[in-house]
Amino acid sequence: MSPRHRSGSNQAATVIIVVADIMAVILGLWILMYLLDANRANDLVNFIQDAARWLAGWSHDLFTFDEAWARVVAGYGLAAIVYLFAGHALANVVRRH
Repeated sequence: MSPRHRSGSNQAATVIIVVADIMAVILGLWILMYLLDANRANDLVNFIQDAARWLAGWSHDLFTFDEAWARVVAGYGLAAIVYLFAGHALANVVRRH
């Protein structure tokens, strides 16, 4: 494998990791903001909530716990974990090829 190809693979893997990490941070921020009862009228809070809801569209209502905080932590937390594991696993595959 040429050094140029390896460098491109490393750059692509780094981009994948950064994107996955940013997605997980957004989801984690929303969980934290929800648990701390952040002001929903605030633009930053609304942006994080909207972004997290979009990222966790497949998992935000996956669990049916009685407590709303448990549903938020489980649904959005699951999405964050999946993005972290999938992103880092994909980056490892890209690095090897």
